[in-house]
Amino acid sequence: MKKLILSLLLAACAPMVLAQVEVKDAWIRATVPAAKSTGVFMELKSRQDAQLVEVRSSVAGVAEIHQMQMDGQMMKMHAVPSLELPAGQSVNLASGGYHVMLMELKRQLKEGETVPVTLVIRKKGKKNETIALDVPVKPLTYTPPKGQ
Repeated sequence: MKKLILSLLLAACAPMVLAQVEVKDAWIRATVPAAKSTGVFMELKSRQDAQLVEVRSSVAGVAEIHQMQMDGQMMKMHAVPSLELPAGQSVNLASGGYHVMLMELKRQLKEGETVPVTLVIRKKGKKNETIALDVPVKPLTYTPPKGQ
């Protein structure tokens, strides 16, 4: 009986123990009714070297990892196949840098709701791991506090 209880406790705690990537301060920018895309922002911190290789959400036909960077005098945005998550380092997905784009939106995203987002993480030499999130939608005018 003690072994059964211990096994059940370990199974219940396994997701916490196995979680190798911490997600903080995730949010999505609200949209106007006709908008077909929006951004998803967060901070990721991996315990070991890993990569963010895919993002999915049921509210969008397409979800991509994007990077914004200066090209001469012009800011350009483009999709990237993955995002490195160096062990122990925080990686910010924020306006003006790396972020997630939800495109071909199926509906308007309104302030106050939450949206399901799945991150696919590839660890060095291992299978992919998924992290399911319920991300809050913030107002169009939302600006995160400094440091986020």
